[in-house]
Amino acid sequence: MKFTKMQGCGNDYVYMDTFSEPVKDRSAMAQLLSNRNFGIGSDGLIFINPSDKADFEMEMYNLDGSRAQMCGNGIRCVGKYVYEHGLTDKTDFTVDTLAGLKHLHLSLSEGEVSLVSVDMGGATIIPEQIPVKPDEFEDYSDGIGSSIEVLGKTYKVTPVSMGNPHSVCFIDEDVESFDLMRIGPAFETHPAFPEKVNAEFVNIKDRTHIKVRVWERGSGETCACGTGACACVVAGVLNGLLDKEVFVEMKGGVLRVTWDEIENKVTLAGPAVTVFEGETINIQKPYKFAE
Repeated sequence: MKFTKMQGCGNDYVYMDTFSEPVKDRSAMAQLLSNRNFGIGSDGLIFINPSDKADFEMEMYNLDGSRAQMCGNGIRCVGKYVYEHGLTDKTDFTVDTLAGLKHLHLSLSEGEVSLVSVDMGGATIIPEQIPVKPDEFEDYSDGIGSSIEVLGKTYKVTPVSMGNPHSVCFIDEDVESFDLMRIGPAFETHPAFPEKVNAEFVNIKDRTHIKVRVWERGSGETCACGTGACACVVAGVLNGLLDKEVFVEMKGGVLRVTWDEIENKVTLAGPAVTVFEGETINIQKPYKFAE
């Protein structure tokens, strides 16, 4: 099968469109292709499908094969893919996801897509819509800056849904030295989050600039997370820490997030890059001798 490897601020996915080639066991394929030693290597696999609700449908799998509702960086690369592969000549169109319809706008430079903006829809802090279990928190009222114990330490977090669940934690210690590899998995699988959670840890540089590291459920630490960037800005505004347009610095680059609080509309903008294209030939699981 033909594929395209793309990345948005280092958040990398393998892309396939199903307009000409059907695919069966997509979860298993995601695990094989995403493996960085035996496969192509990525944070997951995204299929671009026909849709009767929108111009296209995005079907996304994490590297562990689990289905994901939404990915801000992933969908921006979908925008670049469909335009540059001739599947559309529109620069404004819709993509259906498990998190609902998303509206994309493409900015062009010399005929190529240079920047993609996505109307990510609204954010919510309603517990059952995230979802979270308020009883697992020490002082959950409206969810903003609630206390939760993880690995014996209490953290102040703000749970937010951007179509998928996030737990945003503003920290004083340098996020670069934060022990994400140990603490991230504990947040992901904490009983407060029945569908697991994407955990963001944030340093505030000023009211319009933040620095973030993210642990994504099903993928581990990633270079960037579009929905996570949006969740951080929403949480920052709700806690009175940030303005409503913020530059979000992640390991893979910088994203711009704007939240219209009145309309509850979050807009994500950033680059989308094609890394390479190819054809899968011999992707296999690690060999084991028969006993």
